Amino acid sequence: MKTIRFCHFCSNALVQRHIEGRTRLYCENCRLPIYENPVPAACAVLVDKQKRILLVKRDVEPKKGHWCLPGGFIECGETTEQAALRELQEETGLNGQINTLIGVTTSPGTLYRSILLVGYLITHFSGLAVAGDDASAVAFFDHDNLPEIAFESHRSFIRLYFSTF
Repeated sequence: MKTIRFCHFCSNALVQRHIEGRTRLYCENCRLPIYENPVPAACAVLVDKQKRILLVKRDVEPKKGHWCLPGGFIECGETTEQAALRELQEETGLNGQINTLIGVTTSPGTLYRSILLVGYLITHFSGLAVAGDDASAVAFFDHDNLPEIAFESHRSFIRLYFSTF
């Protein structure tokens, strides 16, 4: 993971200061603390009529070659719902309709210190499932035949689906 060394406002070198009860990065030029916040992401727990979960095989690092839920980072100007549906379409070719929020969680990342992930249930969808952006394969899996899932946050949303819905 890369560390932040320069102020994103003025490019001045950052120092560490004890502010608001913790050590934070601080820009002496701007006289501002630099808050490091989780990076927001969204994913889709898409389930077909046979109660199978749709997974994509990652074609990018981290966890290239592992299976996960379709999802990705939220872009500026997008809602969490729009991001989940966009990522679903980009990675699988499917267009979906969100049923409900499954959950929200945070997890450590490899590029970013922390990722805030929002998961949505989708049971109404259209199109043909084909591997797209960031995916080398796409497939539906039965609950008792799931492959190893790349991320704990995705495993958590899958467990929540099967225990709640």
